[in-house]
Amino acid sequence: MTAKKLVGQIHLWLGLASGLLVFVVATTGCILAFEQEIKSVLRPYQFMEPEVNKTLMAPSKLESIAEKLVHGKPAKGIIYGGSGRTAIVQFYGAAPDYYYQVYINPYTGKVLNVQDEETDFFHFILHGHYYLWLPETIGQSVVAYGTLVFTILLVTGLVLWWPKNFKKANRDKSFKIKWSAKWRRVNYDLHNVPGFYALLFSLLLAVTGLIFGLEWFSNSIYWATTGGKTIPEYKQQFSDTTVARQFIAPIDVVWQQLSKNKPETAGIYVSCPEKPSETISAYVNYVPGTYYKLDYYTFDQQTLKPIAVEGPYAGPYAKAGLGDKFRRMNYDIHTGAILSLPGKIVAFCASLICATLPITGFIIWWGRRKKAKKQSKKALAKPVSMKSDYQPVSRIS
Repeated sequence: MTAKKLVGQIHLWLGLASGLLVFVVATTGCILAFEQEIKSVLRPYQFMEPEVNKTLMAPSKLESIAEKLVHGKPAKGIIYGGSGRTAIVQFYGAAPDYYYQVYINPYTGKVLNVQDEETDFFHFILHGHYYLWLPETIGQSVVAYGTLVFTILLVTGLVLWWPKNFKKANRDKSFKIKWSAKWRRVNYDLHNVPGFYALLFSLLLAVTGLIFGLEWFSNSIYWATTGGKTIPEYKQQFSDTTVARQFIAPIDVVWQQLSKNKPETAGIYVSCPEKPSETISAYVNYVPGTYYKLDYYTFDQQTLKPIAVEGPYAGPYAKAGLGDKFRRMNYDIHTGAILSLPGKIVAFCASLICATLPITGFIIWWGRRKKAKKQSKKALAKPVSMKSDYQPVSRIS
């Protein structure tokens, strides 16, 4: 067996084994690519006209308003989305899972909507994309290793696609779809040609997905992009409960401090600690709608002294190293949001092509399988000519 035939066998059987998983993950990825754009239409209460000569309400007041609507559940954090956006008070927890978002006019305190995110369509699609709608502890590993298999399929697919030479006839077969051919040939071209054009973007989607799903892969990429550094082990930070609280509403003070120097379009997030030992987490988002260009802060809620935190998601974005910036960009690269709408269109098209590859690949395999069976039946039905090896010997008298 030649090396290319071996690659072909690997490509075939891995493709058949992972086809359904790739189809589901890629299809849900297509839908999630435009999640924010679709929600902006379905949830118009996310946006509002800025109020002239009015100041924004402090987070503690928004927290109090929202907690009256979500009975028995403490607020976890408050998002000020920037100019032209409403404020969002978040509630979430586990056992049982719940996730609510309360949209409030930050100038007047008027509640615009209470959204149960657990029943949201995109929440359902997200679970399919991350876990295949399986229990999270099982589904995450299934999707992660399925994505790893898909990465191997992309590489082996390139090997199989690569023409022996780049003469015109081979170039046409490799780079063009012959629409005038029979449907089997068109299907073959639909598997090879779009698959090649989307290869780079498909690999990018797969690699950024693997960073979320596989810890060893994530650590390896971080090591390679930071020049040999390792991701610091996560350490829970605590506020100093041995001193008296110096501020009546510490989250309001944090919000006021972060609001002083930020651009009008930037958003702010402030967490709402439940216990005296918890810290206040906050960030300034300079590009609302994305998650990479954030300045992260952690404060002691008693004294509001900054607490040093290590890792890629700590400190101002401008002071982060190249590898840490890349890690912060990972989600926005995965969704295409890093390049705004054009990037999302590219991510959508690449995901759509990835979704078609298992289908066209299966049709190719099934067609060849049926063809091989027909040829086998014809060979069995064909009459065999009986030629005797016996040669008569003339009798000598």
